[in-house]
Amino acid sequence: MGTKLYHEEQVIHKPAFINGDAVEIPLLKVLQQDGSLYSGAQLPDIDEELATKVYKTLVYHRVLDERMVAAQRQGRISFYMAALGEEAASVGGAAGLKPQDMIMSQYREQGALMFRGFTTEQFMNQMFSNEKDLGKGRQMPIHYGSKALNYLTVSSPLGTQIPQATGYAYGQKLSGLDAVSICFFGEGAASEGDFHAGLNMAAVLNCPTIFLCRNNGYAISTPADEQYAGNGIASRGVGYGIKTIRIDGNDILAVLKATQIARAYAVKESKPVLIEAMSYRLGAHSTSDDPSGYRTKEEEAKWQSHDPILRMKNWMFKQKWWDEAQETALFEKYREEVLAAVKVAEVIDKPHIDTMITDVYDVPSAQLQAQLDEVKAHVNKYPEAYPFTAGKF
Repeated sequence: MGTKLYHEEQVIHKPAFINGDAVEIPLLKVLQQDGSLYSGAQLPDIDEELATKVYKTLVYHRVLDERMVAAQRQGRISFYMAALGEEAASVGGAAGLKPQDMIMSQYREQGALMFRGFTTEQFMNQMFSNEKDLGKGRQMPIHYGSKALNYLTVSSPLGTQIPQATGYAYGQKLSGLDAVSICFFGEGAASEGDFHAGLNMAAVLNCPTIFLCRNNGYAISTPADEQYAGNGIASRGVGYGIKTIRIDGNDILAVLKATQIARAYAVKESKPVLIEAMSYRLGAHSTSDDPSGYRTKEEEAKWQSHDPILRMKNWMFKQKWWDEAQETALFEKYREEVLAAVKVAEVIDKPHIDTMITDVYDVPSAQLQAQLDEVKAHVNKYPEAYPFTAGKF
């Protein structure tokens, strides 16, 4: 096939730089902060039922994050990552999909799992790593997964889900399924080699993958202007020959509209789409982080006025689909539900130690069994260090 030649009508005979800054990428906005629509804006495919589900998910997301950060501060769980201020990206992304679509997340997209129907009890069991945890206590908190809900278990290493999403989507394509894979990640993960490998593979093999980047301004403490010199992450999609759209990531209707369009295109054409959702992480990177060391309170206050939940609430009020009484009752309901679930989950036993070596082989190998026996001997020798194993073996 040889080397491809592009735009031969633009051939020049003297060297000249291509000015990357000249490439303009528009920002899709649908909903203003007061709940009104921008002039000429196109609504996504949404009715009262879907809008109510989306809004309730956003509220639940906010409540769960607030309660679990408090639980970590109280020493009840070891770690947590909230999505304060950027909830719309994951909830809107999930709302634009079909149940058969695979979701591969980073570690701030619990909103997508909430929208799919993951229960409060399931969230708590995972965060407390008890014996009812679907992951059998093998992951640190917020590393959720659900085979039933087509949500791949979160991995700690940054960016691993990006090429995985491409590969899974390629399998969906070969199987002739009416399905896509969506991959959530932050702009910091776009600095990983996995990002480039995943996008290039999806573009070359024509995989129905939606890459949804939450550009929230910081990779932990590194601001975006110290991460890259180009025009955000969207420009990279253009470079790889991928259909690309940049959106206001705090505008839930823009997120939903973009995802619906991206899914329709990915299924019909069997090709990838990159969505860059511009947002801001109002909270800390995690409960192990102190953002006051790398950004100002003035900067945070500026972004407080772009709260995506308040924006959708204002729109719901204008549609006469929501009111203040429902608002108050919903927050109270979710706070009570989460606190009650915490009290239940934290006293459930930890998984039996034997489950450490299951699920790898049909019958554990002699080497694994020997290692498990060694662990048991150590625990029996120092029982005061492992009180949660009492009576377990």
